[in-house]
Amino acid sequence: MPSKDYLFVFAQAHDEFRIPELQSISELHGFTIGLSRYNDLQRVEAAVKRPFMILELEEEVHAKLLAGRCILIKAIYEFYAQGSTYNELHQANQEVRSRWERYIPNTSFKFTIIRYNHGLSQRWQRDVIESFSYMDFLGKIDLREPEIVLGCFEQYENDKRPDGTHHIDGGLHQVYFGRLVAEGTARTLIKTFDVKARNYFGNTSMEAEISLLMANQTQAAPGKLIYDPFIGTGSMAYTTAYFGAMVYGSDIDGRQMRGKGKTPGIMRAASQYGVASRIMDLCTFDVTNNPWRIGGLFDAIITDPPCNVILMGLQCCDLHCSTDGVRAGAKRLGQKKMREDRPPPQSSTPRDEPYIPPTKPYELSELVIDLILLSRYLLKPHGLLVFFLPTVTDSYEEVDIKSSLCEGMVLVANSLQDFGSWGRRLITIRKVTSDNYPPPAFEPTVSCTGDDTHIPAHKDFRGKYFQGFKAE
Repeated sequence: MPSKDYLFVFAQAHDEFRIPELQSISELHGFTIGLSRYNDLQRVEAAVKRPFMILELEEEVHAKLLAGRCILIKAIYEFYAQGSTYNELHQANQEVRSRWERYIPNTSFKFTIIRYNHGLSQRWQRDVIESFSYMDFLGKIDLREPEIVLGCFEQYENDKRPDGTHHIDGGLHQVYFGRLVAEGTARTLIKTFDVKARNYFGNTSMEAEISLLMANQTQAAPGKLIYDPFIGTGSMAYTTAYFGAMVYGSDIDGRQMRGKGKTPGIMRAASQYGVASRIMDLCTFDVTNNPWRIGGLFDAIITDPPCNVILMGLQCCDLHCSTDGVRAGAKRLGQKKMREDRPPPQSSTPRDEPYIPPTKPYELSELVIDLILLSRYLLKPHGLLVFFLPTVTDSYEEVDIKSSLCEGMVLVANSLQDFGSWGRRLITIRKVTSDNYPPPAFEPTVSCTGDDTHIPAHKDFRGKYFQGFKAE
C-alpha cells in the first residue's frame, strides 16, 4: 500500500526522544514510519529541533494509534502543502486539490492558525483564513464541532534578540497546511501521573513525563512481563502497568518500596492508578546476589539505576530519604575493605531484629556493564532494556555506550536530556540473540569489547558531579 504524508505537531520538550518514541510504538503495532524527507542523520537531527515533521504512514488509523499513545505528539494532520511564503503554500495546495475537494460540497469546517516563535494577532488570523477562499468550501463554519479542522502552522526563525527582547516581525521560515486527523490524547497522562499528586513518592521519584516515555520505549502492552531491578518508589512500574504490562520489582533497600504503613507504599500508589493487580511482586535483594535461576523470563527491563542527580524539588512523603539534591550512589552487598588479620564477621543481632548485611559502593560504569549482561540473561529474544545513564557533556563519546555492549545486545536508541555541563541519556538496547547465556558473574571487569584503555564519561559520575565537572 502506498504511503501518505502526515504533518506531526510535537510538544516543545525532549526533542531527541521523539523519533525513538514513534518508532517504538509503531513497532509495537506492527507498522513502519517513513522518513524519506530526512534521508540522512543530519537532516533528522535538524528536523527534531523544530515542532513540525512530515512523516509517511500507510494508513490513517496508524496516525490515530500514534496520537493515542505517544506522549510527545500534540496532533497529527493529513499533509496538504508547505511553502516558505504564503504564495508558495497556496500554489502547492491548489496542485493537490484532489486531497481536499471532497470536502467542498457540504462539510462543516473551521480553521486554526498557529505560530511558532512569533506572536499572533486576530487580524492576521482573519487575513490568513481569507487567503484560502479559493478552496470554495460550501459547508458552514462550525467552531464547536466541525466535521473537519484545517490547520495552518507558521514556523518563524527565533525572534529573540541577544538581550532577550523580541523582534516586531521575525522572518517566516516555513508554513504548513493540512487536515486534522487526530489530537494527541496521551499527553493528559502527564497530569494523571503527576508525582506531586501521588499517594506515595520520594525525592528520587522519576517525573511523570519521563516515566511515560520510558514505558513507551519498553513497548509496554497487555501480555508482557516487565522487570525493574532498581524499582525504588515505583515510578516506572505505574506507567508500564497502566499500558497493560505485568510488573515485577526488586531493590536492595526494601524501605524504598515499603515506606510506612501496613500496605507497602508502591501498592498504595498502584491502587491510586488502578494497576495494583498488575504488580506481580516486590522483593528485596541485591541484583548481584539475585535469586534468578533461569533466564529468558522478561519481555523488557526498565530501570533508573540509583546514581542520578535528583531533578525535582519535592519533599519526601512518608519515606525516610535524604534531601541534599543528589541520589544516593548504587550499593551492592559486601565489605568496603576486609583486613586479612580480621576474623570473618559474625552476626550478633538479636533474633527479634533483622540482620542488615554490609554494603559497598557499586561504581556506575561497572553497574552498566553488569546490567546489560543481566538483561541478556533475563530477557526473552527481541526483549528490550531501557535505562537512564548520566554522562558528562564535554567528555561523552559514542564509544562510551558501545564499549559497554556485549555479544547479542545492540543499541536501539540513545536520547539526551541536556542539562548543560551534564546530561542523562535514555538508552534502549535490544537482545538480538536466542542463544542461552549463563548469568553474569558480577565481578570487576573491563568493557565488554575488551577495551580497558577507554574511560567512559559516566565513570565515577557522582564524584565528578560534586567536583563541578572540573577537569582533573
